[in-house]
Amino acid sequence: MFPAPELSANSTTPVGRNVVRKEGMGKVLGRAQYIDDLVLPDMLHGATVRSTIARGRITNIIFSPTIDWSEFVIVTARDIPGKNTIVHLAEDHPCLADGFVNHPEEPILLIAHANKAVLHHAIASIQIDYEAMPAVFTIEESEAQKTIIWGDDNTFKSYLMEKGDVDAAFAAADYIVEAEYRTGAQEQLYIENNGCIAEWSDTDGITVHGSMQCPYYLHHALMLAFDLPADKCRVIQTETGGAFGGKEDFPSVIGTHAALLAKKAGRPVKIVYDRGEDMAATTKRHPSRTRHRTAVSKDGRLLGCEIDFAIDGGAYMTLSPVVLSRGTIHAAGCYHWPAVRVRAKAMATNVPPHGAFRGFGAPQSLFALERHMDKIAKVVGITPEELRRRNFLHTGDQTATCQVVKDPIDLDAMLTKTLTAADFHAKQARFATENKTSPIKRGMGFASFFHGAGFTGSGERRLNSLVKLEVDHEGRVVLLVSSTEFGQGTNTILCQVAAQSLNIPYEQVLIAQPDTHRVPNSGPTVASRTAMIVGKLVENACANLLATLRTAPNNLREHYTPQEFCAAALHHRNEHGTLEAEARYQSPGDIFWDDDKYKGEAYPAFGWAIYVAEVAVDTRTYQATCTNFWAMQEVGKVLHPVLAAGQIEGGVAQGIGYAIYEKCEWRDGALKNNQMTNYIMPTSADLPNIHVLFEEIPSIHGAFGAKGIGELPMDGPAPAILNAIEDALGIAFNQCPLLPEDVFERMTRTHDGGSEDLQPAIAGPYFSEATA
Repeated sequence: MFPAPELSANSTTPVGRNVVRKEGMGKVLGRAQYIDDLVLPDMLHGATVRSTIARGRITNIIFSPTIDWSEFVIVTARDIPGKNTIVHLAEDHPCLADGFVNHPEEPILLIAHANKAVLHHAIASIQIDYEAMPAVFTIEESEAQKTIIWGDDNTFKSYLMEKGDVDAAFAAADYIVEAEYRTGAQEQLYIENNGCIAEWSDTDGITVHGSMQCPYYLHHALMLAFDLPADKCRVIQTETGGAFGGKEDFPSVIGTHAALLAKKAGRPVKIVYDRGEDMAATTKRHPSRTRHRTAVSKDGRLLGCEIDFAIDGGAYMTLSPVVLSRGTIHAAGCYHWPAVRVRAKAMATNVPPHGAFRGFGAPQSLFALERHMDKIAKVVGITPEELRRRNFLHTGDQTATCQVVKDPIDLDAMLTKTLTAADFHAKQARFATENKTSPIKRGMGFASFFHGAGFTGSGERRLNSLVKLEVDHEGRVVLLVSSTEFGQGTNTILCQVAAQSLNIPYEQVLIAQPDTHRVPNSGPTVASRTAMIVGKLVENACANLLATLRTAPNNLREHYTPQEFCAAALHHRNEHGTLEAEARYQSPGDIFWDDDKYKGEAYPAFGWAIYVAEVAVDTRTYQATCTNFWAMQEVGKVLHPVLAAGQIEGGVAQGIGYAIYEKCEWRDGALKNNQMTNYIMPTSADLPNIHVLFEEIPSIHGAFGAKGIGELPMDGPAPAILNAIEDALGIAFNQCPLLPEDVFERMTRTHDGGSEDLQPAIAGPYFSEATA
């Protein structure tokens, strides 16, 4: 659909073009060095000894006498010089268990040895005895509060979001539609596992190299655990092979562990998890339960809603409050609601902590909403398409948080374009005829949604992000940001923005490796904020650099050539020793979020999308397959068409896995399918053609009009696919992932000994409908 990357990018207008990726050549030629490629002199290998129970007291630790433990470095909680905590949003997460464990796979001891091969046997030779205690494994068990495992009521965080008179809306309703929806955990499944190398110096402190998204998160964690000042903690991101949120918070754990071993050993220590440990012990997407109660008029107008949104946070808080927040704000979707009440909570359970995953919170709540919209349409007696058209947000409307939509968005036109591209209506009619005689039932479904770009509400003001530029001895511009590249294109798009802002060739812009001793804190590489927030800061820093060069004695003229820029920059550098510029985030004057009332401008801008899925369900094997997919999104200015399309395609692939393949199987709080042989994800052979379509409405808040793109494609595939499955079978399924055994159970469910006929969607489980 898009042209191949251009081998030369000498043009000074690279934005919107498919320039060559900055790190692409190193990866293609095998020169890129990932964490497990790195070997430091005299380096040891580290490993983690973990809990085997969900909750209990540690009563004894026995080291087998068959091993010479003097050859090993051993770290316990008593070796932590600062606080025994991994700081995220709270300090409830122990770095190492100290007398008590709260989930399976909780770290208790750390060991290191020069020979990595002996570590597995050594771990098996350490016996840990426990006094087991009652554990909590589900949202419902946590809510029941028969066993309190966190705080006073097992609740990490709760939100109440309200707009309008909800009670009056239900009093005036012609229909009240209720249903419950559930989503499961999902593994990020990055190609490169988690890993770090730590070094200790009595004079310089700690240096940690690692595969990560957010160097300053780990930097903060090290300061707390080691009781060191900022200048004695250094974090360097190495080449990172995928992340998807799984390397946002968790590197704070593995990086701190490697550093503790390095300090005690006085030698560098590398810890790299194998796939089984990585899947069993690290964070996943939060499972969720959403209950909808909706007031609707007889002509299909949404009058009001009550939404109860709950997520399973696992054993410690980690990032659950921000996941819950985004899920809450997106729970009412891209529709106009006169009245809204959303109650949301993150509950504690005795499973490994859940954390960030692409979309964090929105895929869960939007799955429920977009399934529920199809149910409402069935009750009212109109098509899902018509229901949405009657209720779409338009420019000037208010979202559920009372934010006025200022973008000139036209969801009706986007829906029309996407349905036309998919030949939706003709296929739906043809499939309805063919399904009467074919064992392969086919269907069409779609989802409409939005996703906020940047940190929620006042988050960007608190981050106070800073970007710097410097000119090197050859006159090239070097970007200094903590934004990380892990496959999504950060290095490329930020260099595109700088090159075009400065009117210099793309090749003349470099980007520094994120290193907390060199780059400023431009905030974490999360929340669809890189292109919009950090990109805009790069644009502003370039303007500040030009302002410096346009003053005496440089006097760079307004319309200059790249050669004149280079000459002026080198002249200034030679005269002053350096040439630098910076830009710090300034909150727009019309963006204000009230944290107490939980309303206001939730995000500077939203990305908008319509996704259409075509599915086939084999009634002999009960396997559902997505056979074709169309993804239309409005993301502001598309900075790099190939990278943008790749982000959409990858996100859709993950969303398809979330919908019908990837299921985490838990037993007593432990993940039991923690291998690629039994955690089933879609391969390229299981994926359909993904047709990517873009609308461009530039935003004043983003670099050259760009908005966030990375998380948007995770939100829509699951509801679109399950809506299509309902179209194919006439059965509503209210949970994902939807596996063949789930389809089998519903299609073969019997009453009075006979086979149950396929029922219309409104007869699905958890559904009730009442007339006001």
